[in-house]
Amino acid sequence: MKRMEITHPFPPFFRADSHILILGSFPSVKSREQMFFYGHPQNRFWRVTAAVFSDAVPGSIEEKKAFLERNRIALWDSIGRCSIEGSSDSSIRDVVPNDLSRILSAAPIAAIFCNGKQSFQCYSEYVRPLTGRDAILLPSTSPANAAWSFERLVSEWNRIRTV
Repeated sequence: MKRMEITHPFPPFFRADSHILILGSFPSVKSREQMFFYGHPQNRFWRVTAAVFSDAVPGSIEEKKAFLERNRIALWDSIGRCSIEGSSDSSIRDVVPNDLSRILSAAPIAAIFCNGKQSFQCYSEYVRPLTGRDAILLPSTSPANAAWSFERLVSEWNRIRTV
């Protein structure tokens, strides 16, 4: 697969009442095709967060947006531009971070969570010095993180409910 330099193709999702910010690393090929977060059917993000909030698993993009609104969740990615092969986080190079200021200035974000190590590494290195705010590392919901069972993910992701 060929490495491509890609700019994040869609905006963050947030509302003025969002109080949880979850940062991925960079959208997968499927997410880029759908122009919305966690579009790969094998990514467990929607199943895990629905279980955490005892809510129905959203299917369509409109259902996903309604779920996020109900639970006051904002979504964005740590990386705004990078070189990447397909959807592989391990192939990410030449990182340019996303600017979180428009979310952090518009919504009362109480906590920032990173979905996986790549997101957390980018946030820690490039974004935290600008925001001065710590982020909490959560295990990746990616299908590449097969070491974590669905049950273990839900148990760890329950931390987002403590906000």
